[in-house]
Amino acid sequence: MIAAADLAGRLADLEPIGLDERGTTRLAWTPEDAAAGAWFARRAAEVDLRVELDPAGNRWAVPDAPGPWWGVGSHLDSVRAGGRYDGALGVCAAFAVAEHAPVAVIAFADEEGARFNTPTFGSRALAGMLDPAVLDRRDDDGVRLADAMAAAGVDPAGVPEAPAWLARLRGFLELHVDQTPDLERFAVVRALAARMRVQADLAGRADHAGTTRRHERSDALLRAAILIVAAHQRATDDMVVTASRMLIEPNALTTIAAHVRLWLDARSEDPSALTAWFQDLPAGAELTVAARSDGVEFDRELRVALGDPEGIMCFAGHDAGILAAKIPAAMVLTRNPSGISHSPEEAADLDDAAAAATAVLEVVR
Repeated sequence: MIAAADLAGRLADLEPIGLDERGTTRLAWTPEDAAAGAWFARRAAEVDLRVELDPAGNRWAVPDAPGPWWGVGSHLDSVRAGGRYDGALGVCAAFAVAEHAPVAVIAFADEEGARFNTPTFGSRALAGMLDPAVLDRRDDDGVRLADAMAAAGVDPAGVPEAPAWLARLRGFLELHVDQTPDLERFAVVRALAARMRVQADLAGRADHAGTTRRHERSDALLRAAILIVAAHQRATDDMVVTASRMLIEPNALTTIAAHVRLWLDARSEDPSALTAWFQDLPAGAELTVAARSDGVEFDRELRVALGDPEGIMCFAGHDAGILAAKIPAAMVLTRNPSGISHSPEEAADLDDAAAAATAVLEVVR
């Protein structure tokens, strides 16, 4: 049986990596990410697992027993100023499982996509579902993703070879902290909702904020505000829509905005609702679907083994959901007393997480 202390001990020296007064920031392909990789190697050595890096930069800790293995894990990267448990708790739980069963522990690369807008990068590459065009995306400092990977020791030219590693897995299970206040202890996930991330570019003209009359203005920020309101008004009742990020040029106090780049995040149980919503967005912006997932249902046999074949719907995206399209996969969410995630206020009940990890262990046994 896995105990809360098993998880707390592993979390103790991971939590400080990327932590400051704003929260946890461990973006992919950064020194903080490399420090998390060193933590991963230390934890693997403690349970006699061999560390390997696949062509997409996913970290594997594998047993000497012949494969294919059951995979257990999550991710170690974070959003900017995020919480301590998102992803990290699942990797710690996977190492606790590996103490008792010959599993492959996996920490997926760049699950959050916070630096290059590339969510579930590593699992998509492993599943053969990654668009190679994303390697040319640039971060806020103009660094190209392919160059960031190379600087971190991963050859971007090798990414297309990652799917060959999927045959090493019999299936995959992920434990993750819940991102709502709904759970009483832990829950089996039935399916992940459909998700769409839209990039909108809105053009205007820079001009003086005081001397330019209203009818003479071409205000990109005003157009962005209208688009945000329209995106919410056009959403159906079962959808959630978020204006998640915005870049403004020239971003000066006394100057009308000349250009705005805005990201909209929309989610629904019904993929067709997202398509209709996107098509109904107002004209006046250059709209691009930056990322999309039509959702996925997890393996029923694994859900039965975990004790709840019906399970719950989850509106977040996760690596297990990507692999579920290719191999048997399942997911367990564990209670978050705060109900808050992607924030320093994120919390976890480690007794509940230990019970969930024990359930995962019994399945892989």
